[in-house]
Amino acid sequence: MTTTESISLNEALLPLIKRVLSKDISLDEKLFSICEHLQDNVPGFDWVGFYIVDPEVENQLKLGPYVGESTDHTTIPFGKGICGQVAVSHKTFVSQDVTEEDNYISCSIHVQSEIVVPIMKKDRFVAQIDIDSNTKNSISEEKKELLEKICTLLSNEF
Repeated sequence: MTTTESISLNEALLPLIKRVLSKDISLDEKLFSICEHLQDNVPGFDWVGFYIVDPEVENQLKLGPYVGESTDHTTIPFGKGICGQVAVSHKTFVSQDVTEEDNYISCSIHVQSEIVVPIMKKDRFVAQIDIDSNTKNSISEEKKELLEKICTLLSNEF
């Protein structure tokens, strides 16, 4: 992806995301709409979803809105897999080839690469966006930056 393409992607998607966030709808509706926009508009985003800190179980993520194939991973303990790792580190994690990850939890045999970006409310981890791609090396720096901007915007929703 060239810089011009990434600017176009950012310019096209960020205003859409901001419009979604300005609507008077539930948080789940906003998150689902963001999933749809990302899957529909970003090449290689085959599964897009949110994992949210479970308010009832300490140190556990609970599957929120998502688009893509169904998953058996409706809860993930902090520290387990890439999503659980990000819940502990609070840092974006990119895997261009999930077969090289020791802690990868397979959601589908088709997934080749993954990015998980934390959503922080001030200094508190509240949720994350998880993107799976069926293509190796599909997570560009531009896509990472876009997702990090979206997660910053989302922090105000929690």
